[in-house]
Amino acid sequence: MKKSLGDFGEKIAEGYLKKHGYTILEKNYRTRFGEVDIIAKEGEIICFVEVKTRTGTDFGLPQEAVNFKKQNKIIRAALAYITENKFKGTWRIDVVAILIDKNKKTHNIELIRNATSFSV
Repeated sequence: MKKSLGDFGEKIAEGYLKKHGYTILEKNYRTRFGEVDIIAKEGEIICFVEVKTRTGTDFGLPQEAVNFKKQNKIIRAALAYITENKFKGTWRIDVVAILIDKNKKTHNIELIRNATSFSV
């Protein structure tokens, strides 16, 4: 259930980001440091997007799961992508937090831009 919920949330997030002007570059980018759910561009800024999907708030809001440890993994994976692609410019970490019902019918999406940003 957890994997399929995450995959479902990533599809919702991808559509949401496209609708809001992002260009999707990669999905599920894996490094030895961890995975980035979606890598996209908004204008000239590279965005490393973490998607968190929940069916309730018993364990907190989805975005609260992007804790310090998770942020460090995303940063390390982002730096690997930047190095690999010789990217120069501004980049940031965005979070897409999704709350859906157990039947995957209704959802609330919150885009948190600039959870962290950097320039190289």
